[in-house]
Amino acid sequence: MKTESNLEKILAAGHLAVTGECGPPRGCKPEEVIDKSQYLKGIVDAVNVTDNQTAMVRMSSLAASVLIKQEGLNPLFQVTCRDRNRLAMQADIIGAYSLGVDTMLCLSGDHTKFGDHPEAMNVHDIDSIQLIQMVKNMRDEGKFQGGADLKGPPKMFIGAAANPFADPFELRVMRLEKKIEAGADFIQTQCIFNIDKFETWMEGVRKRGLHKKCHILAGVTPCKSLGAARYMSKRVPGMDVPQEIVDRMAAVPKEKQAEEGVDICIETIERLKKIEGVAGIHIMAIEWEEIVEEICERAGLLPRPQV
Repeated sequence: MKTESNLEKILAAGHLAVTGECGPPRGCKPEEVIDKSQYLKGIVDAVNVTDNQTAMVRMSSLAASVLIKQEGLNPLFQVTCRDRNRLAMQADIIGAYSLGVDTMLCLSGDHTKFGDHPEAMNVHDIDSIQLIQMVKNMRDEGKFQGGADLKGPPKMFIGAAANPFADPFELRVMRLEKKIEAGADFIQTQCIFNIDKFETWMEGVRKRGLHKKCHILAGVTPCKSLGAARYMSKRVPGMDVPQEIVDRMAAVPKEKQAEEGVDICIETIERLKKIEGVAGIHIMAIEWEEIVEEICERAGLLPRPQV
């Protein structure tokens, strides 16, 4: 399978890939997407464009992806199963590819009860594994999910998410394997703070040879404050923030906490780079895009290779 994806070319060439993230605005302000994307230009190989993240209404991932593409970056178009049935998903995938978007991430999506429309119906016509399979069949077989022929298949580079820390932990590698078997070309993980537990997960990944079947990008997030560290530790499902990280943030003055969070992030990347099977780093600097260049510079991830 060959796509036009810049991310695929970076990974195929054996380079350590770097991806970032850009959350669309909660309103009709394209300039916000454009301004945020400029912080990532030339710094990352692809930019995740979130799809109503945390179940909060935002500009569509498709529209924001096209804006980012027009700025010369490589958008990573996210699609969740929460908001659309399979007809709408396939229409968006065809539309995105027709507008030059060639890389995507297939997700289940946060439950609506966590967002600003808790009474909204969760669609979940298909799940994330079925979505991966559907996109693969559209791309490789030229078939719609219903069986009809596609006139011009979308040659998407297909991504999926993995959470090495969710319960039950012993089933995490098995779920990853299902996504790879369904057709995932690359994986982005949940934010990693507990590196020891991530290394245990990667041992299971290597035992099954999954790192040779799929590119695994390890997720990191720079903590901006002690409050953010505590929130992620206590309130975010599936996050594993060890107490030592919280204590380390608490040990510095408030005005130095952001700096400490960046230091922790860079130290984490340095350890992740040494783990066999890690093919890239996914930096989730939520509403803090301007810090990504410093992180990449100090972690030895710049300059980005040209392919």
